Amino acid sequence: MKIMKKIILLAATIFLGSQILLAQFSVPVDKSPLDVSYYPVNYPSMKLRGTKEVPVMRVLYSRPYKNGRELFGTNIVPYDKVWRLGANEATEIDFFTDVTVNGKKIDKGRYTLYCIPQENEWTFIINRETDIWGSFKYDESKDVVRVSVPVKEVKEPIESLTITFEKTASGANLLAGWDKKTASFPINF
Repeated sequence: MKIMKKIILLAATIFLGSQILLAQFSVPVDKSPLDVSYYPVNYPSMKLRGTKEVPVMRVLYSRPYKNGRELFGTNIVPYDKVWRLGANEATEIDFFTDVTVNGKKIDKGRYTLYCIPQENEWTFIINRETDIWGSFKYDESKDVVRVSVPVKEVKEPIESLTITFEKTASGANLLAGWDKKTASFPINF
């Protein structure tokens, strides 16, 4: 009888302890998960296979979902206002080498990438300030370069914001797309 009580007490203690431990380490799943895009595309897996190429740049961004909502020109992504180009923390771009955007040399380093969407044009902004939540504290005086590009309409909606790179003769284009809109700008290196 005494042994049975000790076993039950031990089992209850282990159960309660595990529940407390789980509660302390419980992290909510983000509705807009963090993603990373490299140039060259898929660089980490290329490195694993022994590539001799070196990374030129990467973008870190949170990928919000459309979820049936109207996005552009609404309170979600208003026109003519600075947007963090994603969700949560502002999107960041890392250059592992010096690059040129819109004729402006940009030193290797880490920057924030913003966007000002308009109906027919997006203005991408590379800004020196990093580790920013959203675009609430955006400081135009820290802009490194701005580039305005036309928006393209796509037939099939893109469910989650997607940022990637495509190779060009002089470097790569950074492509951003969400819902039925895409825009891209050249980065030369």
